[in-house]
Amino acid sequence: MTPLERLWNGWRATYVQSLDPTDVAAGEGSIFTRILASGMSDEDANIVHRGATCFAILNAFPYGTGHLLVLPYRELANLEDLDPAETAELWSTVTDGVRAVKTAYGPDGVNVGINLGRPAGGSVSEHLHVHVVPRWTGDANFMTAVANTRTLPEPLVDTARKLRAAWPADRPAV
Repeated sequence: MTPLERLWNGWRATYVQSLDPTDVAAGEGSIFTRILASGMSDEDANIVHRGATCFAILNAFPYGTGHLLVLPYRELANLEDLDPAETAELWSTVTDGVRAVKTAYGPDGVNVGINLGRPAGGSVSEHLHVHVVPRWTGDANFMTAVANTRTLPEPLVDTARKLRAAWPADRPAV
């Protein structure tokens, strides 16, 4: 089986290049920890929501439009390392993320998942994060099936704006 190819759009380069490579190379911790420490605005970093112990950010390399990541500020690899406050907020933020994705995009379903450890598929396994991915019936379109390529039709900045607007009002950002 041939690996899935990606068809990246030009607007993505702005996001990928927005972090100073010398800061990233010299930085300590995961990419998420470095983004948080970078001083970038939430808009520039595509952070959709901030809570007391957890936040939601768009996946920079999404499976599809609306792919959200929910994670604690504290860099840790395992669910069992979360303290009770982080555990409660992580799952309430995941729930709010699902609500926002459903409101903003109206998908037929939503995948919610965690890859614990590199062998499980975790590309940033040192910083626990929960994927919230909107899904549509038949969303394995012809590009994926025939050309082995996935298309992403919406700029991340637009996705972030839609999800911020759809975030449940009963749980405002901190």
